[in-house]
Amino acid sequence: MIQRFTHATIFVADQDVAKDFYVNKLGFEVHADFSGEGFRWLTVGPKGQPDFHIILMKLAPAGRMTAEKAESLKDIIQSGLVAAGVFETADCRKTYEELSAKGVEFPDPPAEKFYGIEAVFQDPFGNRFSLNQKK
Repeated sequence: MIQRFTHATIFVADQDVAKDFYVNKLGFEVHADFSGEGFRWLTVGPKGQPDFHIILMKLAPAGRMTAEKAESLKDIIQSGLVAAGVFETADCRKTYEELSAKGVEFPDPPAEKFYGIEAVFQDPFGNRFSLNQKK
């Protein structure tokens, strides 16, 4: 029986840029940062949620990921078509202001929705996230 969902993968073009964005702009903490044999295992997560890891996976040819497939996936991510996840906040408008001041790009500012208040932001690679305040 499956008991928990512990890791989710976000593909990034540059792990150092990703680490800076997720840690210094979003305020996440680093859970793991290990390198070896040409591979880097980098995970982050919201403070106070140590059991959930976001894997910041470098988008590069490896295994079944050919250079052509990596480039195609990079193009799809950059297009803004990838909805990578939802982050909850107690105050969407306040968090929007705080993150905007840090340079986080919001294609969609806070708006009332049937499920609460939502703003959409993206990381430096085009991965989009919903910032959600529940009703």
